[in-house]
Amino acid sequence: MKPSSALLRATRWPGVPDRLVALLAVQLLSERRDREGLEHFSALSVERPGSALLQSLTGVFRARVDGPTKEALADLDAAAERELGLPHYFRGTTLAALPGCAGRADTAIADLEFVLAVREQFPHGFLHAVQWALARAYECAGRPKDALDARLRVGHDRDVALVTDYVADADHGIRFGPPRLVEKAPGVHVAQGYDFADFGFVVTGEGVVAIDAGSDPRHVEAALRDLRAVTDRPITHVLLTHAHFDHVGGLDALTGDGVQVIAQARFPEELATQAASPPPFPYLLPHGRDHRLRAVPDRLVGSAETLTVGGVEFGLIPISGGESADGLVVHLPGSGVVFVGDMCMPYLGAPFFAEGSAEGLFEAIETVGDLRPGLLIHGHTGLTDNFTIEALPGLSAALRELHTVVLAGVAEGRPLVDLLDADHLPEVLRDHPAAINPYLVMRDGFVQRVHHQATGYWQADGEGVEHFSAAEWAVALDLLGGGAPDAFTTTGEKLWDRGEAALALKIVENGLLRHPSEPALASLRQRLLLALVERNQFLDPFKFAYYAGLAGLTLTPAG
Repeated sequence: MKPSSALLRATRWPGVPDRLVALLAVQLLSERRDREGLEHFSALSVERPGSALLQSLTGVFRARVDGPTKEALADLDAAAERELGLPHYFRGTTLAALPGCAGRADTAIADLEFVLAVREQFPHGFLHAVQWALARAYECAGRPKDALDARLRVGHDRDVALVTDYVADADHGIRFGPPRLVEKAPGVHVAQGYDFADFGFVVTGEGVVAIDAGSDPRHVEAALRDLRAVTDRPITHVLLTHAHFDHVGGLDALTGDGVQVIAQARFPEELATQAASPPPFPYLLPHGRDHRLRAVPDRLVGSAETLTVGGVEFGLIPISGGESADGLVVHLPGSGVVFVGDMCMPYLGAPFFAEGSAEGLFEAIETVGDLRPGLLIHGHTGLTDNFTIEALPGLSAALRELHTVVLAGVAEGRPLVDLLDADHLPEVLRDHPAAINPYLVMRDGFVQRVHHQATGYWQADGEGVEHFSAAEWAVALDLLGGGAPDAFTTTGEKLWDRGEAALALKIVENGLLRHPSEPALASLRQRLLLALVERNQFLDPFKFAYYAGLAGLTLTPAG
């Protein structure tokens, strides 16, 4: 199932924000669904003639389908004349990607340099694509030195279109942007981009209360150095929202004489479950770190209570889900802020562990909603940006409907893949546009978790009755292909052209098991991995990290 299919329907609803429209465009581009993009945006542009963004996207996809026709260029130009901002980004990147920049390298350069000049108005991640396109436009204009400089500022050296802030390497894992200490409310600071997970510091009259501890002491120490520019008060407490490795792994950097560590009563149980589970994929955990952690809190919280430190009140509220049974919500009533940890995640429960439940998530959302907070701070930057307090009512209603649909499908014997391909988009989201993106981020993981909890290891369609190794499948496919490596390459290319990059990768990896020294297969595998990195950069950070790790992709902030 492709997330863009639901987005195609959702963007037809009135009141949908431009960022969701732009997200759809990026998804369609990564899935090579150019003709669908042209049909969709040209129709919407007719329905909403006042939208410069829709006119710009019509030009983008028309240029990809028909080439630099007068009509395509006219759409791009008219949109850029009507509105500063995204239309210039889309015109610049589109012209730069056309052969010879369609003879308009100067226009592309002007657009892209304009985006850089007002970069604060764009998501930081857009700079990857801007610098990459600038390099191409400078080459078209005969400016090789400027092209080289732009390539050096891209932040990576692969031919992959990224418009996210992600930073990644094998040593430190993936982070969702450059490191920064953000003051979300007076005295409430959140460390973003230092680690895969975010963590907080609340400055009180007595000292600093840390909330969570990242995955690596090095990352926490870096954030502490920046915190010392704000306050020199000591750490007095560490409140752990749950026991996952990316929230506990850096604990040693925070503990010391007199520091009290507090967690939920089921923390030891969750820690043991994690230790008995498989390790996460590369990039989700820094190199050399172990997911089997030892952490012994000084105090466990079994029911709601209040902690007061230096005149600041902290409400400590246990929750059982959505990700894990040991959740601890931290409420700061004085500032209207609630730290919710990983209550809402792309996967209902971590994808590596048998945990999380829909019922626990619904109860947790209700608990947090009853606090009537002004701001939710999640354990990851993207969640804080998207899973806002305004989005929770619509998200809860949509997921409850999805829960009913999945359980009904299980009772009818429908296989998991059918439930995923059903592409369920609840109508209630029409009235809750802020919840559309969070719902799509959670939907596939939610369906998988509910299905697995409601079924056994034998499925109604026979899945699980027998098991075959990857090597056995490779032998069978090789027989079908007549023992020729070209059969795997050709099939992979055709599947990719149809927008089935994940399935194509599976075919190609089977081919490499039989023909490991075939360069065409190895090259195609790398290109497919990068395509899947592009596709998952917005809606599935776990898959993004998985494919980026397999590709060995190193990402630094774009200049």
